[in-house]
Parts: sequence; C-alpha cells; structure tokens
Amino acid sequence: MNLPLSPGALQGLRVIEMGQLIAGPFAGKTLGEFGADVIKIEPPGSGDPLRNWRLLQDGTSVWWQVQSRNKRSLALDLRSEEGQQIARRLIAEADVLIENFRPGTLEGWGMGYEVLRERNPGLVMLRISGYGQTGPYRDLPGFGAIGEAMGGLRHLTGEPGRVPVRCGISIGDTLAALHGTIGVLTALYHRKVNGGQGQVIDVALNEAVFNVMESLVPEYSAFGAVREAAGSALPGIAPSNAYRCADGYVLIAGNGDSIFRRLMQSIGRDDLGADPALANNAGRVARVAEIDQAIEAWTLPQSVATVLEVLGAARVPAGKVYTAKDIAEDPHYRAREMLLRQPTRDGHEIEVPGVVPKLMGTPGTVRSSAPRLGDDTDAVLGEIGFTSEDIAALRGRKVVA
Repeated sequence: MNLPLSPGALQGLRVIEMGQLIAGPFAGKTLGEFGADVIKIEPPGSGDPLRNWRLLQDGTSVWWQVQSRNKRSLALDLRSEEGQQIARRLIAEADVLIENFRPGTLEGWGMGYEVLRERNPGLVMLRISGYGQTGPYRDLPGFGAIGEAMGGLRHLTGEPGRVPVRCGISIGDTLAALHGTIGVLTALYHRKVNGGQGQVIDVALNEAVFNVMESLVPEYSAFGAVREAAGSALPGIAPSNAYRCADGYVLIAGNGDSIFRRLMQSIGRDDLGADPALANNAGRVARVAEIDQAIEAWTLPQSVATVLEVLGAARVPAGKVYTAKDIAEDPHYRAREMLLRQPTRDGHEIEVPGVVPKLMGTPGTVRSSAPRLGDDTDAVLGEIGFTSEDIAALRGRKVVA
C-alpha cells in the first residue's frame, strides 16, 4: 500500500538490509525515511523475528509497522548456495549493505567485504555486532542490553544501592543504529565528494553506548572517581531532578545560574536564590540535598499542572513525565507532525511516530507501509534479470518465497 510520494534527500540510493530485530533494521528505517530504496532480505517462512514481538494485530507486531515502513521485503534463504548467489548479485548493484549478524557469518556465506568489493568497489558496508569485528570478544554473542552493561550505562541506571534497571527500551541497539547511520552517510560523502572507495563501518553495541557516557572515564582518569547510580538526579549538576507533586511527578532542570534564581523566586525561597554560596553550580552541588528538599516542599501539595504553569511563566525548564496516552493527546506532538496515521497492508490504520530529524528542504516521509513477508520478491528479483519462470523455479526449490 503506497502513500503519497515525496522525493527524499537519499533518493536513488539502494540499500540491502540483512539485519534482524533492532540495530541493523533501525539504520535501514532511517535511511528509508529519507528516500533510500531499502530492500530487506528475510528468511522464507519465518521472516524477521520482530514481526512477532510484543503486541500483535492480525498476527503482526505493530512495532513492525514502524521499523519496516519504506522497505521492500525479499524472502530469500541466505543459508543456501543459490540464495547467497542471488544476494551477491543484489549487492553488486547496491550502494549500502547493512548487516548485524555475529562476526564471521557473512564470510561463511561467501560474502565477506573483500569478496563483495571485487564486484562493487564503491560498496559501503555497515556491520553492527555486539563487540565489533575485531578484538578478543568479537565472537561472543551480544545484544543491546549487554552493550548497555559493558558500555557503562546500566551501572548508572536505577536507585543507589539497588539492582540496575534498563531505561525501558532497547536503547543500546538504537544508539548503535544511529552511529551506524552517521557512518554510512559519512562514507557516502567521502565516496561522492572526495572520490573515495567504499568501506566498512564497524559498529559495536558497547562502543555506541560508551560514546554517549559523557565524562565517565575522564573523571575516573583524573580523580579515580567512579560515577554511581543516582536515581532521577543528575550528579554534579544542581538542581536537576524529579519531584513529587500531589498527582504525579515533574522534572525540573534549574541548574543554570539565572534559572536557579528564578526557580527559587517562584517557590518563595528568595533566601536561597540570593545566597552567594549558591550562585554557581559548584556551590549548589555541595548543598543539593537542601535545595531538592526546598523544591519538593513546594511541589508536593500542588498538582503537576499548577507546577508547570508557575515554572513556565518563570521560564524555568520543567516537564511532566509523559505516558503513551499523554504523547498521543499532546498538541505539540501533533503540530510538529510527530504522530502520523499510517495504513497497514492488512487494512488497519494505526498511529505511529513521525520522522526525525526534520529537514526543511527534503523532509523525510513515509512512502509505503511495512511489507508482508516476501511482498516484493518478484519485483526485486526481476530488477536483476530473473524471469517469472526463474522465480517460480526458485520458489519450487524453496530458495525464495
């Protein structure tokens, strides 16, 4: 089911996606939203396991409707010699290959980069794995959750002294996908503008997480300081925390010097706002418990709405902790086109996230809904020279579906 077409910034770019679940496919999703032709290779019969994850509608995950929009599905058995030959033909005419198998898998199928580049020297190959393509851990199985642990994130999540918690989504996979997307675009720029060849982009899940860990290692290097979990607070920056209200929680970030003074004035604590010892962040960090107590003494008897109204008028950054229902009902999300009505190929219509980032000249779009398994097998194979009789024979041998 096609939606209104809009040429994207990546129109004309052909991407072969061999990944499954989250990290590789999220990179493919991002490229597809900006115009790339993304051909997703899935195993016949089962397809990508994400099709069956979490809540299903008519047997298909609604998550699939977001992760695989703007893609074409080719059901191809990559474990068979014929399937591998077909994949090599496809990759020979592609700009980008995305894969997130365990290192060595593609080499075992005769599709290592050195083999592929012989027919396609401009190929950009994104490889996402648990620990990267090199190093002593390369062969260990790795998922996003393990990358979050090794990257240092899980140690900081949760309440002090309690079991580390996850943030509620597969953030390690998504961070790896975004780093991979940056790598792909960088490599394509080098190829086009600098006359460079194709190259491999090697993204490890743990390294993608580690890359966003801010001052974690420099603080240990310089001071031997091991940063610990701090609940909803932001250690070393004050005040920035979640505070209880009469009907929920509100996040308040009053850590700028002038913002802090306006916050204290708003809650009736001019004494703290005017205290010279609290005029900068270092002073506030030393007395953060006192400041947090003063803020919550003000928020606790009031509703979230009242707190946000007062702080909004004072230009103090504050926000409600949103649920899915809050997002779906929020006018700002709708004004920014961050909630889209998207049809499915089974005849439903669901609301899904919009496209990020927003390009003013060549905005990302949803051109087609997520495919059913093998929806595009005939079309894709036809584009590389297979006749209908050839495809029927491949189906008979269960190479494609």
